[in-house]
Amino acid sequence: MTPRFAPFKIVTDLTNALLAVEKALAATSIEHSLAELVKIRASQINGCAFCVHMHVTDAKAHGETDMRLFLLDTWRESPLFTDRERAALAWTESLTRIAKTGAPDADYELVKSQFTDIEIATLSVMIGQINAWNRLQVAARAVHPVQPAVAAA
Repeated sequence: MTPRFAPFKIVTDLTNALLAVEKALAATSIEHSLAELVKIRASQINGCAFCVHMHVTDAKAHGETDMRLFLLDTWRESPLFTDRERAALAWTESLTRIAKTGAPDADYELVKSQFTDIEIATLSVMIGQINAWNRLQVAARAVHPVQPAVAAA
């Protein structure tokens, strides 16, 4: 894969603004482990290998287990995720696929059962933010780091 353009080099003011939102999100009450699951799940849906790689690496560095990461795409069928995580993942899928889902009341009621209004708004911004990053990185054809020993032949 060959990158198309380098957004961090050519639109630094815009990428810096996105990074400022990231800093603000990191200071909220949404726990880091949950934020990483949300970012990975949206990135899986959007097909952003760069972002999946980044957030899996970060999640693992903060203690996330391989098994939960392997099963994230099938979280509905796995008992390894908490009710709070399930609500956030359902909301993530709903907002990431908003053209199809319309953010249904059932998904909102589920997220409302586990999160405060402030947390729901924060989670919604977080989901919008990772979707923006996904679209930028997919458009740029960003390539995630590769260790030579694990690269495909």
